[in-house]
Order: sequence, then C-alpha cells, then structure tokens
Amino acid sequence: QVQLQESGPGLVKPSQTLSLTCTVSGGSITLNYYYCSWIRQPPGKGMDWLGAIDYSGSTFYSPSLKSRTSISRDTFKNHFTLQLSSVTPEETAVYYCAWESNYYSSGSWGQGTQVTVSS
Repeated sequence: QVQLQESGPGLVKPSQTLSLTCTVSGGSITLNYYYCSWIRQPPGKGMDWLGAIDYSGSTFYSPSLKSRTSISRDTFKNHFTLQLSSVTPEETAVYYCAWESNYYSSGSWGQGTQVTVSS
C-alpha cells in the first residue's frame, strides 16, 4: 500500500518561500508512468493544481504559478519537494501531494497539510 506524507512549516510569512516535502512509502517515485503532484485547496474553494514531476524527472507547472514554483525530487530518499516563492495570504490552503498514473489509472494522495500565510 502506497502512503504519502506531507511535511513542512505550517506558518509562512508573506513574501517568503513556502517549502513542503512529500515522502512516499510503498512505491517508487521513479516508477514508469507515475507523476508526483502538488495540489492545494484554499478555504471554501476548489482544488488548485500547482505542478508535478514525472518518473523521468521532467517538471510541469501551472502557467499562472510557473514563475514562482519549483518542484524537485530526491530519488534516494524517495521524496519530492515543492517550493513556492513570494507567497501571499491568499495562498493559505491545505496542500496535498499525490502520486498517480493515468496510464495505470491508479494513485494515492497524502492527507494534506495546512499552510497559513500570515505575518
């Protein structure tokens, strides 16, 4: 059974960089056709896809956030990270990581971690 766990600061100041790590257990982040994604859900709003890194290491970002987003991975530790710079209070949300494959129609999500952007 694949499990994902998000970790990182729960409080970030405006204009600073939000950094989160997703540790995957029970499955490899380099497994063919799987993507490691970051998604967030602000309070009272829908899901917002931030970006992903695929099994080969290629990255994909939401066009609206591309200039401020970086997703990387550590294949030895089997985890991937999100860095979102210059955050604003409007980016307060529950941040989720996911490991999914459209090819295999399968995947898992983390339970989510609350990140509040406030001074």
